[in-house]
Amino acid sequence: MQHWIVYSGGALLSNWREAMPQAILLRRDRLAEIPSNEAGIVWLHLAANENIETVYPDLNLGSAQQAVVLADAPSHELIVASLSLGAGGCCNTHAAPEVLQQVELVVANGGLWVGQALLKQLVGSTAKAYGAQPQKAKNEDWSALLSEREQQVARLVARGSSNREVAEQLSISERTAKAHLT
Repeated sequence: MQHWIVYSGGALLSNWREAMPQAILLRRDRLAEIPSNEAGIVWLHLAANENIETVYPDLNLGSAQQAVVLADAPSHELIVASLSLGAGGCCNTHAAPEVLQQVELVVANGGLWVGQALLKQLVGSTAKAYGAQPQKAKNEDWSALLSEREQQVARLVARGSSNREVAEQLSISERTAKAHLT
């Protein structure tokens, strides 16, 4: 997968180079040079004092491309603004290379990369907006979806039995116990 890092200038950070050694580095004024038909992730750098709507007012990328904002000062507001402009995620500019690679994996597979705290806030707000009321699950509702043997396996595992112990107790192979558990 191709990567483009779009920045305002200055030195390329070592964590970027380590995470994306083959990335093409572009200044912001060359953003239009990214081929619209080439799949990849466009990493958009945003300095601490910059506003996403001002710096990247239109994330008009190719249909095979995703944008991720690399923010010097990420905040909930910045992440929401980035997502509303079409970005697939937002993370700290100085994130470890392993984190940047996780961001790539999530975004490349159609997911969104947001922090856990913001995700909880967004899900909670959405549930409230839709008037969702948490429902208490009935303890036995799940059993109607399972065969009798699957129920036996599930109950034994819930009591702390290992797959081997389940197999011995039910006179089945360990592989069969795993299959029932699955």
